[in-house]
Amino acid sequence: MSTIALGVPRLRRAPTDAPPVDGRPEVPGLVDRFGRVARDLRVSVTEKCSLRCTYCMPAEGLPAIAREDLLTPGEIGRIVGIAVGALGVRDVRFTGGEPLMRADLAEIVRESRAAAPGASFAMTTNGIGLDRRLPGLLAAGLDRVNISLDTVNPVHFARLTRRDRLESVLDGIRAARAAGIAPLKLNAVMMRETLQDAPQLLRWALDHGAQLRFIEEMPLDADHAWAREHMVPAAELLETLRTAFELTEAGREDPSAPAEEWLVDGGPATVGIIASVTRSFCGACDRTRITAEGTIRSCLFSDDETDLRHLLRGGASDAEIAERWRAAMWNKPAGHGMELPEFAPPERSMGAIGG
Repeated sequence: MSTIALGVPRLRRAPTDAPPVDGRPEVPGLVDRFGRVARDLRVSVTEKCSLRCTYCMPAEGLPAIAREDLLTPGEIGRIVGIAVGALGVRDVRFTGGEPLMRADLAEIVRESRAAAPGASFAMTTNGIGLDRRLPGLLAAGLDRVNISLDTVNPVHFARLTRRDRLESVLDGIRAARAAGIAPLKLNAVMMRETLQDAPQLLRWALDHGAQLRFIEEMPLDADHAWAREHMVPAAELLETLRTAFELTEAGREDPSAPAEEWLVDGGPATVGIIASVTRSFCGACDRTRITAEGTIRSCLFSDDETDLRHLLRGGASDAEIAERWRAAMWNKPAGHGMELPEFAPPERSMGAIGG
């Protein structure tokens, strides 16, 4: 029998169990004790996925969340409206699992757009089925997509994702490009077994008008097999890419953006590297997260979660929900702490948290 679980967060539910807010300034935004302000909301809509990437999901997938425990499109729309209207959030991104596994995803986007018409709406997806779903999502109000693609080597793709679905992912990328989505961004988690494919992947992205961002593997796998000595650090990735390209550091467009940008062969094309482990950017983090079950998670690596679902379904006002959210984010930790000897990975994997 499998021992994989969704993970057990330290959950705050009752009003009497609200996070402490001593010293918090009387400001409407999602400020924390270190002066950071969260303006980027990640909303996970499901734990299900059509792939089984080794750095995220167990081979058998995550245990199913009961349908009644998932937030409904209307509840997600209400949360997004509170985040944008009362808390200063500007950018909203739908994640999973794989968001395209929700049959009602277009309704989620439509409800969210209606609640926050001025916000930016994006989705992170593996691209499988995107060619069929994209027209409806764009009509509902989606602005952009980021598509995960770790390699264009079919054998390595099948081994890493445990599924032979590379062509389906490429179909999704082609559909996004044909629809005029810009910028079209690709995300690649750099693994030891696909490091040799990195120059080929970058060339493919350049040839297809996509912006590629490599991401250091983080200890967020469901099997808890991550080890620092096995991951590919940004410095080693740069060495590998420089066997085929000239790279010139271009810095960051936005101080809170996670990716360091590098000009490729003098530009204007760029490649991004998100060195989340070796070059931590926690000090400029501007993200807040809602899990598929409706809990606030202030940091990927903290198992402290604050339940909003019981407030949504228990008659709480928008103002009460916003105040609980402010309290949760005030207590956001300073950083992931991976550099500390006592570091322990979170109980939940990336698939259970939402990217």
